[in-house]
Amino acid sequence: MTLLTVDQLRVMIPTNKEVEAWCEELNKALPKYDITTPQRIAGFISQCAHESMDFNALSENLNYREETLNKIFSRYFGPGKRNAAEYARNPEKIANYVYMDEFRTSKLGNTQPGDGWRFRGRGLKQLTGRDNYTRFAKDYDMTAEQAAEWLETKEGALASALWFWNTKNLNAVADTGDVVRLTKIINGGDIGLADRQARYTRAMAALGGKITAPAPAAASEATVGSMRRGSKGEGVKKLQAKLGLAADGDFGPGTEAALKKWQAANGLTADGVAGPKTLAKLLG
Repeated sequence: MTLLTVDQLRVMIPTNKEVEAWCEELNKALPKYDITTPQRIAGFISQCAHESMDFNALSENLNYREETLNKIFSRYFGPGKRNAAEYARNPEKIANYVYMDEFRTSKLGNTQPGDGWRFRGRGLKQLTGRDNYTRFAKDYDMTAEQAAEWLETKEGALASALWFWNTKNLNAVADTGDVVRLTKIINGGDIGLADRQARYTRAMAALGGKITAPAPAAASEATVGSMRRGSKGEGVKKLQAKLGLAADGDFGPGTEAALKKWQAANGLTADGVAGPKTLAKLLG
């Protein structure tokens, strides 16, 4: 059953380089969960596209420097807490601290050594924690550890998002077109709401034949106030350095994810776009 065309999906995940492959996976999987109406398709894909940065980030990036750890994970690092310098640039060590149950108020089921890293966020919905992995894996007759590997494949990443969607009965919510409610159930709050709403609007327009995918534009040197996914150059390097990332000058999924977390932690709209307000606060 063909629900989506490649051109329609390209509107929804414009920076993804494997739209054809993802379109094939979606057309196979969506009907199994009765995600077959424009509202349901737009709701599912727009939320997943936001969470995974256009289906590009299937595994959580935790490669943070000291300054960024103190900002994003202030509950765990800082005066009277752990020294962020001892964890900086060590994703596995970071995960095994901030995601272990003994250090959290909200439990993830991460009680065994290495669980924090082993069950870090993966898939289109960023499934996190041994408990969630175990519940998901049970439906596919596999172990949580096996699921962890599968979640980094297209099939597994999509399956985990569909499993969550079905578990939360989100088809019924999608039928109402209530993006705010969808976001709160998926995110636990309203982080990135503006981006999620914009994605939903584009998805509905694409499914209705009102807009088509534009020709891919060449990424260029970012100007102040407009740095976002696809931007390149010295401005991006400065941004990445402030976020504690490897400063390669290429604004990709990892940079966008880190920027969203920084924006959320600093009272800004977490849309992953380095606009004037974000740049003024981050770069001074």
